[in-house]
Amino acid sequence: MESTSPYIQDVSAADFQQAVLQKSHDVPVVVDFWAEWCGPCRTLGPALEKLADEAAGAFVLAKVDVDSNQQLAAQFNVQGIPTVIGFRDGMPADQFTGALPERAIKEWLERLLPSEIDLVVDQARDAAIAGNLDTAERLFRAALEEQSDHQEAGTGLAALLIASSRQDEALIVLGKLAATDEVERLQSAARLSASRDTDLNELTAKLAGAPDDERLRIEVAMALAARAEYEPALDHLLSVVKARGASKEDARTAMLDIFEVLGDGHPLTTTYRRQLASALF
Repeated sequence: MESTSPYIQDVSAADFQQAVLQKSHDVPVVVDFWAEWCGPCRTLGPALEKLADEAAGAFVLAKVDVDSNQQLAAQFNVQGIPTVIGFRDGMPADQFTGALPERAIKEWLERLLPSEIDLVVDQARDAAIAGNLDTAERLFRAALEEQSDHQEAGTGLAALLIASSRQDEALIVLGKLAATDEVERLQSAARLSASRDTDLNELTAKLAGAPDDERLRIEVAMALAARAEYEPALDHLLSVVKARGASKEDARTAMLDIFEVLGDGHPLTTTYRRQLASALF
């Protein structure tokens, strides 16, 4: 029998993408993989439904009948039922198997649901999207005052600082966070954007008069990269690496920063990473 609660719904493979993965970008979704013949499921299911109604929208409960959705259960490696998986931002965030007592379920939900700090960070993101950058910065900083290593608050603030040419401050913020792909990308972006206000024409003129000056060539490359002119920047840096002079390592590091900003799948990353490897070895 289908639930009449707005916070509980039966989900199948046909609507899992929208009802679970997409929905979890707005609010956590708790997926209960169950079956009619499963005794523990008949204990856990009502407890989850009760908590979903009490939460009044803090999370959505999606019930998946494994008998009707065997491929979906296999996709998420459901090996025993009931299995409960919590989704956030389109990805599984936590899970458990078996009929837990209500108190244990509540403790699990507390880990899954956004904290007060998470809600502040969400407000900061909304403010940034709306163009209210001062408000966004204030909210990100407020979150970091409560938890100095909060990943989302830290990366959000760092992105704002980089955009406003406060790279050194951004690097300090990022240095307090766990090393993730996003943190490393922002660190690279901060280093590259440090040359944003450099007079590129002046540097280029100087380099024309001193083409063997490796430090000057790297400065030109960094100024180009700060303006998102990545291909000529990479050409300059690669030439320094090939020269195998004293600045080779600095040029190599700058190339890696550009690769980090562009991403592994970018054609320039693929082309110049291969050329860098050839120049080094």
